[in-house]
Amino acid sequence: MRYELMLPHQIRTAIDQHWPIVLPLGVLEYHGEHLAVGLDTLVVLRILEKLEKDMNLVILPPFYYGAGSYAVEPPERKGTVQVDTDALVPFAMHLFRSLLRIGFRNIHAVIHHQSENFVDGMPTDLSFKLAGRRATFDHLLAERGEGWWGKSGMADYYSQHEHDGNPFNWVRVHPLMDQRIIEQYDFDHAGVGETSLLMALDPSGVDMDKLSTEKWYLASAARASVEHGRRAVDMILERMRTVLSS
Repeated sequence: MRYELMLPHQIRTAIDQHWPIVLPLGVLEYHGEHLAVGLDTLVVLRILEKLEKDMNLVILPPFYYGAGSYAVEPPERKGTVQVDTDALVPFAMHLFRSLLRIGFRNIHAVIHHQSENFVDGMPTDLSFKLAGRRATFDHLLAERGEGWWGKSGMADYYSQHEHDGNPFNWVRVHPLMDQRIIEQYDFDHAGVGETSLLMALDPSGVDMDKLSTEKWYLASAARASVEHGRRAVDMILERMRTVLSS
């Protein structure tokens, strides 16, 4: 369900039944002349819309305003939007604090941008990871008071982790493609991998007549196909079902 369209009784059902609530997280970034600037966020959103058809899921309005960076191309007349981490962390903290206060305890953000480096972290995903931790600590402190962890009632804190009792799982950030998928599929920037992926998920964001291969990172895009993109879609759907159902 789309969060902005939910009625309050539906929100209460989602909370009580522990539905995952997911933020499609990404950027607006130049991906050559043939691809939409919102690709990194669009592919996450379209995957979640597919998952929504066969599992209980809440989709938050997508957040497109991550740290796009100007590493690929300067922004002038090309469209990349760069929002720095000093703005992202406070925004994400307020968002996660609000969701926790509403009552959600199964909160996720999913990102595709720069996620080949997800384990070490890149600016956007690190901002939301840090914000999730800080929001969780703030909520626990407000709800349980100072010294909450050291109280006698918390003696089984570690054993609770084996039974989904870890409060630091309330907010989690995931890459759209994990390392296993990256090893089997072309992970690139605007090349055959991303072009095929968007062809399969949202062809309205692709115009191959505009493809220019003068830059090295665009050269492989000429080999893109819907069929190739569907390979990635199938792997992503399988993984995300597991991630969001765990």
